[in-house]
Amino acid sequence: MAKEKITGSEALMRSLEHEGIKTIFGYPGGAIMPVFDALYDHRDKLNHILVRHEQGAAHAAQGFARVSGEVGVCLVTSGPGATNTITGVADAMIDSTPIVVIAGQVGASLLGTDAFQEVDLVGITQPISKWSYQIRRAEDVAWAVSRAFYIARSGRPGPVVLDFAKNAQQELTEYEPVDVDFIRSYDPDPETDPKAVAEAVALINEARKPLVLVGQGVELGNAQEELRAFVEKADLPCGCTLLGLSALPSDHPLNKGMLGMHGNLGPNVKTNECDVLIAVGMRFDDRVTGKLETYARQAKVIHLDVDPSEISKNVAVDVPILGNCKRTLALLTELIQAQRHTEWIESFRPYEEKEYTQVIDREIHPKEGPLNMGEVVRKVSEATRNEAILVTDVGQNQMMACRYFKFTKNRSVVTSGGMGTMGFGLPAAIGATFGRPDRTVCVFMGDGGLQMTMQELGTVMEQKAPVKIILLNNNYLGNVRQWQAMFFNRRYSFTPMMNPDYMQIASAYGIPSRRVAERGELEEAIREMLDTDGPFLLEACVIEEGNVLPMTPPGSSVNYMMLDLDC
Repeated sequence: MAKEKITGSEALMRSLEHEGIKTIFGYPGGAIMPVFDALYDHRDKLNHILVRHEQGAAHAAQGFARVSGEVGVCLVTSGPGATNTITGVADAMIDSTPIVVIAGQVGASLLGTDAFQEVDLVGITQPISKWSYQIRRAEDVAWAVSRAFYIARSGRPGPVVLDFAKNAQQELTEYEPVDVDFIRSYDPDPETDPKAVAEAVALINEARKPLVLVGQGVELGNAQEELRAFVEKADLPCGCTLLGLSALPSDHPLNKGMLGMHGNLGPNVKTNECDVLIAVGMRFDDRVTGKLETYARQAKVIHLDVDPSEISKNVAVDVPILGNCKRTLALLTELIQAQRHTEWIESFRPYEEKEYTQVIDREIHPKEGPLNMGEVVRKVSEATRNEAILVTDVGQNQMMACRYFKFTKNRSVVTSGGMGTMGFGLPAAIGATFGRPDRTVCVFMGDGGLQMTMQELGTVMEQKAPVKIILLNNNYLGNVRQWQAMFFNRRYSFTPMMNPDYMQIASAYGIPSRRVAERGELEEAIREMLDTDGPFLLEACVIEEGNVLPMTPPGSSVNYMMLDLDC
């Protein structure tokens, strides 16, 4: 008996359902219309979220993926629809976020003819994705989709792009589910060398001044408990990267704060004093290392990572330990000795006290003047009992939010780390509300970043997405202005911002809002925001020329941190 034949578009729907997908972010158009037509009959199983711009679809898929641990999916048309997702694909690649972008394409017979809305999407995205593939035949749909999701979610996660020719969407084919779990020459979880484990154990056991650098790989590998067991057994102080901030609770006694250019003083200074540096699931980004020639030269470096290409890419590694850190951390924990490094850990205290006195206390407990960014962030965090998901845009709002928001739960940080994409925050926060509808999602953004993807307020309106939007409005492109103040003699070239009335804009979208400029009204305004069902926009009018400190100037050693712009 002949098997039923279905269209390639219907095969895509069934393949997505076979992968367990329930949420898609997208925007229809001509070259993907057969797929959207098939989607009409699958609305009971596949919840399609209509964004207002394809860049928003990619960032929403990222936000969904980051908080849920699942693969985010976006569905767009060809040409400009596809190219509008490129920033999100590149962002997902550098931040190791598993998304699958499915884009329409002209029919195979028209490829290379400069047909209407034809673009070489595979050629464009190959350098910025884990895999980019053009589906030209309906019979290849099930295989391509399964392979795409396997690549996106396995090993070091990342984006995959499927370019779906229109003829393949319309052709008929027999459908059988496919489960790809092996690709020749692709090793998503490399074998761990027992000799390397033994060398690392010996170094850790002998260390007098060990320091652990906690990266996002801990979150991606679901190794949060393994990390805690590891650092607690050997009493190892930790510094966290921007994307690794929630892998260890903020109040854990071994968590010494954030690494990097705007990180905490203690872990940055101690990086250049430790004798053993243990990097877990991080890539030694330049914002973390500062000047490479002076970075941790005194330390033996142990690097745990699932991606062999990261080993010794930026920082020379003495002991590489390949494999998923959920497994490799457990191997180390089993073999290391239980120890205490009391004196070494106590040596962080003077730096903590210095930073608190000279920077933190002034930022979150100002005595007078306009609202500070850090003060707003800390009060929002405290009002959520430090249990909310933090989403940020990019700039001063990002650094202030990541410095002063506190975390008690994992997978609680969604921010654009490697790309630094302004406009990321709002659509990513929308995606996060779908990825974890059981949690409060707070997104901090500046007046510049909000206006880059402000059209997604339409998505918030339509979906009633319960995004708590905190706009830190200083009427500047604040991060660029700070650099202009520090390095360009306060020549504020095109950084002052003329802003619209955000309350009227929120009202137009039916989103409740409140503007606060007085310190005495702040807590009440935050409570109103959190008590409101659904979305809310809180505009905090903050100090116009506030600065994010401490700061390691570009090109400086990681242990040199400015606590004041005049130092």
